[in-house]
Amino acid sequence: MVKNMIHEMNLHDAPYKLIKEKTKTVEMRLNDERRKDLKIGDIIIFTNRDTKEKLKAKVLKLDYYDSFKELYKHFDNIEIGYKKDDIPNPSDMDIYYTKEQQEKYGVIAIRIELL
Repeated sequence: MVKNMIHEMNLHDAPYKLIKEKTKTVEMRLNDERRKDLKIGDIIIFTNRDTKEKLKAKVLKLDYYDSFKELYKHFDNIEIGYKKDDIPNPSDMDIYYTKEQQEKYGVIAIRIELL
């Protein structure tokens, strides 16, 4: 039987709180080497960069896209961490990942369930 892996990811305070409140249910990341091993059923331990508090979540679904622009078309505001009335802007992710990184690796939408 294949054992589910445990992955660790750091989050800034705002998205961490949204996951904790169970409103943000999709974590968006670069699909680089660190994410290649992610599988449905795996556990992610999210650590708040500011408080060091930890949350545990289960991976429910993985969706792969060429860009955050493509990814944003498939999810509603709230599940990716915006407010209902916000206008989501894929370039918001540019503060985390360069355009070159995004083009090289593509991106991943990780649907999670808080445990």
